Amino acid sequence: MERFYLIVGHVGRLELLVPQGVRLVQLRLKDQPDAEVRRQIARARDFCAVYGAQLVVNDYWQAALDLRCDFVHLGQEDLDQADIQALRRAGVRYGLSTHDEAELDRALALNPAYVALGPVYPTRLKQMKWAPQGLDRLSRWKAAAGSVPLVAIGGLTPERLGPVFAAGADSAAVVTDIQEATDPEARAREWITACRT
Repeated sequence: MERFYLIVGHVGRLELLVPQGVRLVQLRLKDQPDAEVRRQIARARDFCAVYGAQLVVNDYWQAALDLRCDFVHLGQEDLDQADIQALRRAGVRYGLSTHDEAELDRALALNPAYVALGPVYPTRLKQMKWAPQGLDRLSRWKAAAGSVPLVAIGGLTPERLGPVFAAGADSAAVVTDIQEATDPEARAREWITACRT
């Protein structure tokens, strides 16, 4: 699994950053009408195909199926509505968010492509109902997940990568640090370099 996992909230941002060398990117759309969701997913799918990047569609699993995308990310609430069997039949891989042991057990039972744990550190982007999980929990999650890749998310910066990877994370998912950067393209390149070392 790619060590750098970019998360963006609009296809325009994806088109700006994927050419910097991003190989794994999640399109996380919020509060958009269905037609706009599908327009952005289709555009992101085609753009990622040109650049050899893996697109992960957040939440909108049915649109991902309809548009022949091959990877989705589901939160625990999304799991209640998602048709996992339909995703499997179509060969769509899925990553799953987890925040506590019960959610981790549920996720691992579904044979995901990865599990995510967060927030590892305090986050600025959105108010979370979970306290920062910390590096110790990251290590426990990796021990439980075994060969299933573990994605760390929440409050990550390039300076925190060493301890995060040492604790067992296979990939670092990044939203705010790049979204709020004065030069997002340069910051994305910094992340890519930092994840390679």
